[in-house]
Amino acid sequence: MGLEAAAAVDPAGAGFMDYFPVMARRLGEQDFMEELCKGFELLADPATGTITLGSLKRNAALLGLEELGEEELRAMVVQGDYDGDGALNQHEFCILMVRMSPSLLCEAEEWLEDAIGDELLEEFGDWAMDEDDCGAGSL
Repeated sequence: MGLEAAAAVDPAGAGFMDYFPVMARRLGEQDFMEELCKGFELLADPATGTITLGSLKRNAALLGLEELGEEELRAMVVQGDYDGDGALNQHEFCILMVRMSPSLLCEAEEWLEDAIGDELLEEFGDWAMDEDDCGAGSL
């Protein structure tokens, strides 16, 4: 087992491998989020565009969860259902997936800081770099 794989073991000892951090590092934040969205589409009920208990039961084998019972699957939906509608929309699904990965949750703070920095640079980068327009150091 390589160091990356060894680090992917669930620190709580639940016995599953947490590959999300490895995937996120290899794909980059943007591509990783796109992969999460593809996962959502795979699991979502085509009629509602959400992940319901029924769609999760039908697709449990895709997640390696075929051994889980209905109550356990229901608990997964309830845990991520922030708006209380009994189903997971794409946003709720992505939040739940990140929350279920303790290592990835720690990296999410870095992603947020990077994203904010990129947005600020994109929005104000030219102004911040061009001191001739306003004078150096003047407010």
